[in-house]
Amino acid sequence: MKLTIPTLASSIVLSTLLLGGLPVGEAKEPVASPPLSMSAQQQVSNRLNPVMEKILAEISAGRIEATMRRLVGFGTRHTMSTTDDPQRGIGAARRWIREEFERYSRDSGGRLVVTEDSFIQQPTARVKQPVNIVNIVATLPGTQAESKDRYVVVAGHYDSICFPYDDTQCDAPGASDDASGTAAVLEMARVMSKYQFDATIVFLAVAGEEQGLLGSTHWAEESKRQQRRIDAMITNDIVGNTIGGNGVRDNSRLRVFSEGVPSNETPADARQRQSVGGENDSPSRQLARYIKDVAERYLNNFEVTLVFRRDRYGRGGDHIPFLQAGYPAVRFTEPNEDFNRQHQRVREENGVNYGDVIGMVDFDYIARVARVNAATLASIALAPAAPDRVTFKSARQQYDAVLTWSPAPEPDTVGYRILWRETYQPFWQRSLEVGLVTEVVLPGVSKDDFFFAVQAIDKDGNASLPSFPRAR
Repeated sequence: MKLTIPTLASSIVLSTLLLGGLPVGEAKEPVASPPLSMSAQQQVSNRLNPVMEKILAEISAGRIEATMRRLVGFGTRHTMSTTDDPQRGIGAARRWIREEFERYSRDSGGRLVVTEDSFIQQPTARVKQPVNIVNIVATLPGTQAESKDRYVVVAGHYDSICFPYDDTQCDAPGASDDASGTAAVLEMARVMSKYQFDATIVFLAVAGEEQGLLGSTHWAEESKRQQRRIDAMITNDIVGNTIGGNGVRDNSRLRVFSEGVPSNETPADARQRQSVGGENDSPSRQLARYIKDVAERYLNNFEVTLVFRRDRYGRGGDHIPFLQAGYPAVRFTEPNEDFNRQHQRVREENGVNYGDVIGMVDFDYIARVARVNAATLASIALAPAAPDRVTFKSARQQYDAVLTWSPAPEPDTVGYRILWRETYQPFWQRSLEVGLVTEVVLPGVSKDDFFFAVQAIDKDGNASLPSFPRAR
């Protein structure tokens, strides 16, 4: 069997040989690999999934608007606000969110499992007295035996605050921060609960974010204790305004924040990273690149801007506890923030309006953000798991790059894709489809000049997250 690599400048034919039970590609001539422009970056997959397109088409800006108006209508969702008022406060908000998830479950034939993750938070610098914090969790179980224990998590925080931050009575509509993210999560749950996915998807509405990421920390630490395998986590936080405090309107971009050096890196991990230069290839960076590739294939005229930083300066979001627990996680945030809106008491001073009010929210934009989320969640949950134990041989000097990995357990896996790029490039430049093999030789591709990754691909063309190799 012969393969031609069309993405390389020179024509290369690979022969599949059986060596030690593993087919290995062998080149007939050296590889020429000139730099590519960013516009020519390799996409994760060129095939559009009709199921994905249907899911994205069902996401409704009108439904998102209705959800946000209901959340803002609770007056305040401060974590320490009243819990027994049927119309106002955090208690009324969380009961309504749970009811919505349960309604989506009924509409999908009971496929969405709705639970509460609650705990008593003891006093901290931001919590003056013990308070019951409740996360609302809606789980869509995976349907493939080999994948159902893999989790993909999407979150928004439903609590809100205004200044001063310990004022539990003032109106805190929290429209963009973060009714927008919560509404996106609810809308995804409504639509996606009607479909089946190989892996499990968790739709998470967390509380206590404004007091120090309390709800997400509890759920992430509990996940680590239970040894949940979370392939990816996305938090949507401040994804509603398209007019920034700088006066610029931008409804065609979304920022994705991702950390480089993993928060839970061990000394051994650090030595490995330092030896190969993987500062820009953490699991979260692989997730961020994957999101950009998937979203920009399915959404026309919408750009995913990658910010290679864990979060904005001096700020934090609900992805951070997941990073600290060792899970790949990123944050979605609007491109131009308006700081006169965030955490402000609703008022007008000197002709300037303050407060996170719903009148400044762009519902069509939030729907597009929800589609970026849904495309990513569905792609990961439909695809095989990322290849395990990916390594490249580095013990001896050679002119070829040799990569190995363990076979994927999913029965619908039909092959693997090798990705590589020059070390100074942020995005993948080249790819090679290699079939059902577990070792590949890239002839003439110096391991010293490139970074590599491997994806698993199923029969429908769904591609896993890329796995960055370790040296051996």
